[in-house]
Amino acid sequence: MKETEATFLALINHHKAIIHKVSKMYMDDAEQQRDLFQEIVLQLWKAYPTFKGNSKFTTWMYRVGLNTALVYFKKDKRKVDKIALDENIDVIDVNESESKEEKLAYLYKAVQELNAIEKALIFLFLENQSHREIAENLGISEVNARVKLKRTKEKLQFIIKKNGYEF
Repeated sequence: MKETEATFLALINHHKAIIHKVSKMYMDDAEQQRDLFQEIVLQLWKAYPTFKGNSKFTTWMYRVGLNTALVYFKKDKRKVDKIALDENIDVIDVNESESKEEKLAYLYKAVQELNAIEKALIFLFLENQSHREIAENLGISEVNARVKLKRTKEKLQFIIKKNGYEF
């Protein structure tokens, strides 16, 4: 294996949680999440020769991953809606971790109602990015990132309350 490939694979393996989170933010269905994950890795590999190290690898990875998700999301919206078979199955809380998983599922479900930019804002916020880092990743001003993030958080709270999700 070439040194470039080995380095790339090591970086992807170390930071794959970022790609999983982006996939979950933009796709509701597990199969679509896997497809988006693969698409992001492919686009990262194609763009890897252009990575010059002027920023942290993770910052570059966020940018490529979010851009890929936005394009993929737009393509996916044109497809016929799919209905998941397990959509109406009741989940019984057995212990604390299942309760946390359920709350996380509610959050992801609520995030699905946001537009693509709002999803990116929430994702970067949940990744503990500063307003400056969010602005850099999205190509907007820091003030704009701060305002959009505040509005998006308020919208997300409204969606959660509207849908009766319990936190």
